[in-house]
Amino acid sequence: MSKTRTEVLEESKKKGIVAAAATSGAVAAGVLLASPVIGAVAAVPGVYFAWKWWKHRTENGIRF
Repeated sequence: MSKTRTEVLEESKKKGIVAAAATSGAVAAGVLLASPVIGAVAAVPGVYFAWKWWKHRTENGIRF
């Protein structure tokens, strides 16, 4: 069964929040620990979740 438009938008919002939180955590880790290497390693989950969010939006025809 297909999802309704409202369900797809809610899912997109949740994925966006997760991606933003992961990215914010990576930035905070890089700044607070003053280490670009640790910041880069911490950014990997942020990039992954941002990619999933972006892909979800494009597959469902949601504009940016």
